[in-house]
Amino acid sequence: MAKFDIDTEFVRKLAQLLQETGLGEIELADGDKRIRVARPAVTVAAAPAAIPTAVVAPAGAGAAASSAAGANGDLGKHPGAVKSPMVGTAYLAPEPGKPNFVVVGDKVTAGQTLLIIEAMKTFNPIKAPKAGTVTQILIDNARPVEFGEPLMIVE
Repeated sequence: MAKFDIDTEFVRKLAQLLQETGLGEIELADGDKRIRVARPAVTVAAAPAAIPTAVVAPAGAGAAASSAAGANGDLGKHPGAVKSPMVGTAYLAPEPGKPNFVVVGDKVTAGQTLLIIEAMKTFNPIKAPKAGTVTQILIDNARPVEFGEPLMIVE
């Protein structure tokens, strides 16, 4: 078996390129020699940190919303229901430690961001379909949601 010399300076340059471009990995091949440089996914490490931080803040509202959603399965038919357009993980705040986008009682304008849903490592803003008042938040922070699931009520 031929010796495979590793150019550590080249590996460092590839790692720096990953950092600068935001790529997850780079793989190069030259004949039967291959080198792959990868970095751990940042979103996987960041998402669990959001759970304890953000759940503590809205615990009262989240618990009330969960029981309300369980008690009334017809909220998806409500004319003011804001439904999930995708499967993913819903976050009520832009990042851990920051205030929620909206709380019950907030007046919102059409197009205002209500929450974000992470799907395939992309954060998608969910916007208010119309102007009104947030009367219910039906989900807890950092919780998986399904397509078509009611998330909030805006009346």
